[in-house]
Amino acid sequence: MNKRINPVIPAVFLTFLIFQSCPSYADGTFSLTSGADYSTGKYGQSQSTDISYVPFTAKYETDDTTLKLTIPWLQITGPGDVVGGDAKVVLGKSSRPSVTQSGLGDIVFSATHTFARIGTTHPLILDVTGKIKFATASASKGLGTGENDYSILLDAYKPLIKDLTLFGGVGYKLMGDPVGLDLHNVWFGSAGFSYKFSPATSAGIMADIRQATLDTTQPLRELTAFAIHKFDDHYKLQSYLTHGYSESSTGWGGGVMLGYVF
Repeated sequence: MNKRINPVIPAVFLTFLIFQSCPSYADGTFSLTSGADYSTGKYGQSQSTDISYVPFTAKYETDDTTLKLTIPWLQITGPGDVVGGDAKVVLGKSSRPSVTQSGLGDIVFSATHTFARIGTTHPLILDVTGKIKFATASASKGLGTGENDYSILLDAYKPLIKDLTLFGGVGYKLMGDPVGLDLHNVWFGSAGFSYKFSPATSAGIMADIRQATLDTTQPLRELTAFAIHKFDDHYKLQSYLTHGYSESSTGWGGGVMLGYVF
């Protein structure tokens, strides 16, 4: 059954987040980020799927609101059972031969609003995010599902000491159904920590989990180690390495992203 989701609901929610802090937009910062992400894994299949993902991300931030738009290029080499770049979806199992397809990936827009800061010293920070994945990747080429996805996410950040911060989040995603499949809507979550080694350099570890999108697939379980270095007030380099711990997860993956703040 194809779940048709009323686009008015997420549109209203995102519009509310955008206009919540419009008076402070003049004090915001704009940044651009791009880089390369590569991952490989069998995802429960007999053949490996290799994915190259090159995002171009524009972000606008104020004290309480972040707006982000990502337009990616995507290349997938595999039998066509795994689609997507940043958020991969396993569509089942097949015995098709491995092929290489490339093109525009799914465009993603998100709006995040900080709605609470609890405490004065090392406050607990609470964010809410609305996200839309637009179905711009070709389903016929096996780059995407061909349907929009809608997500809502609650995040928390808690500095324990000056240089150590714990973070975590929980969210729910409404999955659009590709032709011939009924994907489950899924809960997902993450937790981790970040340690600041110097004013310019920090690193940490994050665990991600997500419910299975099909009865025949497993939940996603992945662990990511990351590092961030700020060269100056404008340039920032991010790198990460990911390993999966279930059949529906990435075997290994990693990436490097360079950001510029105007």
